[in-house]
Amino acid sequence: MRDILPAEKAARERVLGRIRSVYRAHGFDEIETPVVEDAARLFSGLGGDNEKLAYAVMKRGLTMDDLAAAASPLDLADLGLRFDLTVPLARFYATHRAQLPSVFRAIQIAPVWRAERPQKGRYRQFVQCDIDIIGEPGVVAEIELITATAAALDALGIPGCRIRINDRRILTSMLAALGFAAESHPAVLITLDKLDKIGTAGVTAELTERGMPAAAIAALQAVPAFAAFGAEAATHDAPAAAEALTADTIAAVLPADADAQALTDLAAIAAAVSSAAPLVFDPFLVRGMGYYTGPIFEVAHPELGYSLGGGGRYDGMIGRFLGADVPATGFSLGFERLIDLVEPDAGDDADASALLYDADAELGAVMALKAQLVAGGARVRLLARPKNMKAALERLAAEGFTRFAVVGAAATADAATLDWRRLDTAS
Repeated sequence: MRDILPAEKAARERVLGRIRSVYRAHGFDEIETPVVEDAARLFSGLGGDNEKLAYAVMKRGLTMDDLAAAASPLDLADLGLRFDLTVPLARFYATHRAQLPSVFRAIQIAPVWRAERPQKGRYRQFVQCDIDIIGEPGVVAEIELITATAAALDALGIPGCRIRINDRRILTSMLAALGFAAESHPAVLITLDKLDKIGTAGVTAELTERGMPAAAIAALQAVPAFAAFGAEAATHDAPAAAEALTADTIAAVLPADADAQALTDLAAIAAAVSSAAPLVFDPFLVRGMGYYTGPIFEVAHPELGYSLGGGGRYDGMIGRFLGADVPATGFSLGFERLIDLVEPDAGDDADASALLYDADAELGAVMALKAQLVAGGARVRLLARPKNMKAALERLAAEGFTRFAVVGAAATADAATLDWRRLDTAS
């Protein structure tokens, strides 16, 4: 977790503003949810490994006897800090369904918390930028999400991104064809999700340690896309980005007959978004969350070894809270990773003015001057005139101020009489 200094905070807000603007232009509405959720919801088994990284909040009024009697740490918690924005959204929709449209398009931009091992681009508190569509069972939802996300990346001036895509139904049918028992699929998927971190040898070793059948592991190793993982351009390009993604080209790189509806859905998505975003089919894209049920996707960038965001369809989650299944799908951008790729700009304070007042200046006149400038749309900073003017002006310029004026004892309350001078780092 970290502090954000003023200049960085201003830059972050400008970027967030662009993202919000794009998402609203695509028909999404912003909501807000609490930072905590009931522990029973957060630790329900749907969050995959991220549940292990969640912060639990201890119950109030615990006694030493309560601590001694607890079978696990979670017995002592009734709340937890959200580790993503999808579980809170599902609870939000179940609570407010009667007040929402039949197809609800939501924006959530907010911090989440995970007990990560901090490293570049990875923090324990970080901002996610989510868009979700609830109530639409067809692939038009995925098409809208991918198109809006690609538009946001374009608006931020981040070129070269590709969207890797797969489907949980394809993964399930592939694992069954390779010989993995249905009850072992969640564990196998957790291991496959580490493929880009531990490589094919690491995945093979972990599957062996988990007691998976040797014949199934050998069949997995024989899949060309698995064997080629970690090679150059072929790593995720099966079929390549330049090749049209159709049901036939996707099926051609799979080891056995895949789920037919999943192939049809992916082909329809690819055809509809081809002009907005380059898609690459990745047969071993898993996405760690346990709640995904259909198409899944991630944003890849050529200069990074990690994704900028991802998402997928999670049709079963809302039913946990509502008692009736509701189709849902979402796409999340990881803001902390994104902000490092955005070129800084001069900001939007076109008239950022500083008033440097002398010790003998009449404070009523100083405040009247400030009020006039603010009323005219300027951003105004008051600063007692320092002895070291050069250092003060350099700091003001670095903070985005564009001009300054000195207010002396004889100054009037008329802003038109101020002697403005340009502010730059050479002042």
